[in-house]
Amino acid sequence: MSNGDESPRGSPERLQVFLGDPRSYAGPSKRVRVRQTHSAWLTLVGRRAYKVKKPVNFGFLDFSTLEKRRYFCEREVELNRRLCPGTHLGVVPISMNRGRLSFGGDGKIVEYAIEMRRLPERGFLPRLLAQGRVSTREVDEIVETLVPFYQAQEPTPEIEQWGSIANLRISTDENFRQTEDFVGVTISRPAFAAIRHWTVAFYRRHAALFATRIHERRIRDCHGDLHLEHIHFGRKGLTIYDCIEFNDRFRYIDVASDAAFLAMDFDFTGHPEFARHFAQRLARTLHDPGLLALLDFYKCYRAYVRGKVESFQQMATGVPESERDACRARASRYFRLALQYAVCGSEPEALVVMGRVGAGKSTLARSLGGELGWEVFSADRIRKELAGVPLHVRGTTAERRRLYAQRMTDRTYAALAHHALGQLRQHRGVILDATFSSRRRRRQFLRALDQAGVACRFVEVQATTELLRKRLAARALRVGEISDARLEDFSALDRAYEPPHELPAHLLVAVKTARTCEAAVIATLKALANRRSPGG
Repeated sequence: MSNGDESPRGSPERLQVFLGDPRSYAGPSKRVRVRQTHSAWLTLVGRRAYKVKKPVNFGFLDFSTLEKRRYFCEREVELNRRLCPGTHLGVVPISMNRGRLSFGGDGKIVEYAIEMRRLPERGFLPRLLAQGRVSTREVDEIVETLVPFYQAQEPTPEIEQWGSIANLRISTDENFRQTEDFVGVTISRPAFAAIRHWTVAFYRRHAALFATRIHERRIRDCHGDLHLEHIHFGRKGLTIYDCIEFNDRFRYIDVASDAAFLAMDFDFTGHPEFARHFAQRLARTLHDPGLLALLDFYKCYRAYVRGKVESFQQMATGVPESERDACRARASRYFRLALQYAVCGSEPEALVVMGRVGAGKSTLARSLGGELGWEVFSADRIRKELAGVPLHVRGTTAERRRLYAQRMTDRTYAALAHHALGQLRQHRGVILDATFSSRRRRRQFLRALDQAGVACRFVEVQATTELLRKRLAARALRVGEISDARLEDFSALDRAYEPPHELPAHLLVAVKTARTCEAAVIATLKALANRRSPGG
């Protein structure tokens, strides 16, 4: 990111003071609300809203000179009139006259603002969702507005070229390049590595699908920024505004990419049912089944872009610390959502982290839970809670015999299944940390989840016998261990372990833990992404 010209308008601080002063606007004094993004200031005053672009250059967005800002202001008005003709009123110059800034005027023009009709706050889609005032009827209205819009955008060879993998990679590669500095801040290294790995692999595996999209003329001049905050329901109907004007390649996209933004935003705000309905209804109305095949790929891309934008915003000049913290939190949530799309898609699943005693299951399970934002349920913890014994105390031989008896083990695994189904019914993924040493228990668990119509995969954590023994010996020296297994138990437990050879390849990944925890997490996430369901 770099700043552009300072121009005669003075400092950004001076312009912000002007924009926040009620006396700067026509009519009686009113309260002015000033908001800002990484690339613009927005003021809300009376029945009007004004948008001023910041003199910034992010590479993909360049407002660094006054002439560029004027051009993109005019372009924004022109493009947005396609979906909201009565909202964008025009471009207003800001001039400097005798040392004072003013809208219009006959002084030297130092800046430009877009003047818009202000939309009532009560009609914005995020507010309606928060109030529980959205149903499939409103979602259908969005579809009914978008379908004729997409159909009216006749693709040209210039537009269609942006559907090629080579050109799509310009945007995705740019995303990864521009977020490397945020690794460890708003995105973890395992998430960064796994999302990038899956994105490249998806291009390779689905080259024919991307070519078909161009052949079917699905690449159009779209909205480009279709998310919840840009949709408004009012007395005069639906308004969809604030499309992308600053870079044509972000609008010259597959209709599936445009739709994925809104579907992703529904997921992000906890409304996956509307995401599914919107995507399915749009695909059906457009007679476009291929849209659904690409949805998770583009959802991942869209969530990643939002994470990037929020990461930029937390670095913007003049942003209060509280808002910086909020931006970082939102960015992390978007990046976790992008990772979920890469690893398991739009539908949540149960990940069973299993393996021989001492393999490192609990460490890996906790790390995966943190990366994906999923709750982790441990068989060791559940077993002791069911028995009413202290978590961090290892009982006598007789006590352990009762604790690990067949009946208690059955109760433990039944509780694991219960917890998993509880999370999945709430459309949340879940991670289970348990040995799952017998084929019978694995089959029972898979049957229970299959009957509920939810997905499950197993991660077998592997380590050499020498390393397993070394880890179990080290447990005796540590406090805070929940598991009762120690070195003297190894031989009996290892003989009882039945490797998961019966599981089909798409339900099982194997990960070796004779490496750093971060390396094991990256390897696991990549393996899970590689073993996505057919088509993913």
